[in-house]
Amino acid sequence: MYSELTQKGVKIPDGFAVTAEGYRHVLASAGILDDLKEALAGLDRSDVADIAKRGGRRARDLILSAGGVPDDLWNEIRTAYDMLCDEYGPDADVAVRSSATAEDLPTVSFAGQQETFLNIRGYQALREAYVRCLASLFTDRAIAYRVDNGFDHFKVALSVGGVIKMVRSDLASSGGVIFTLDTDTGFRDVVLITGSYGLGEMIVQGAVNPPDEFYVFKPTFRKGYRAIVRKNLGEKRVKLIYGHGGGRRRSPGGSMSRRPTGRGSVSTTTIS
Repeated sequence: MYSELTQKGVKIPDGFAVTAEGYRHVLASAGILDDLKEALAGLDRSDVADIAKRGGRRARDLILSAGGVPDDLWNEIRTAYDMLCDEYGPDADVAVRSSATAEDLPTVSFAGQQETFLNIRGYQALREAYVRCLASLFTDRAIAYRVDNGFDHFKVALSVGGVIKMVRSDLASSGGVIFTLDTDTGFRDVVLITGSYGLGEMIVQGAVNPPDEFYVFKPTFRKGYRAIVRKNLGEKRVKLIYGHGGGRRRSPGGSMSRRPTGRGSVSTTTIS
């Protein structure tokens, strides 16, 4: 996206990715792979407490207490972060986003199961966020989902698919997510834009239900006509903003009412 859209004049924040080989290197260097397999062996899907205690908590603790990031891998991550700091200033604030390697299929989706950390600044915070992302491959929810859908825990790895400069959408009023097709039907001639006040992570987490939704018809848009074919106004009762000293916090949104406010998170003239 960065290489393609910046050439067209679209402002895209810069960043870097740490591949799934980094995850495998952390496990191998710490020598915890066999312990992880033992922790997850024979879990009873119907026993939520078993998954939480013997599975998820034990697996996450193994990674979090494994000694951190091996020096050779950390040197590469630090060098890439230094390049971002050269571009954006000292201790650049970044989002650290997980991405599991399991492929989304028509009947399964792994989106949102792993952790994302926002407003991360400096070496120490970045190092901790990276390890916590790796550990989030073994959240209780992710473990149960893989069991339900027949995925081997150890054929799925985790990359940190983006250490990306933060965009202050909480100051610009709103953020959101764009899908290049209709997510319900797979129809490819529309763009679905979802939006809410503050940082767009609220939509990624599913914490805004429903968000604002705008459906844009691509063929009409290409011809220069007004292209919004449907719009739904969400409640937007809370928003996510920067926290003091790093991190994030929730704040009241445009309305504490349970009714839509009548205000969208995105101007329709901006879209069309």
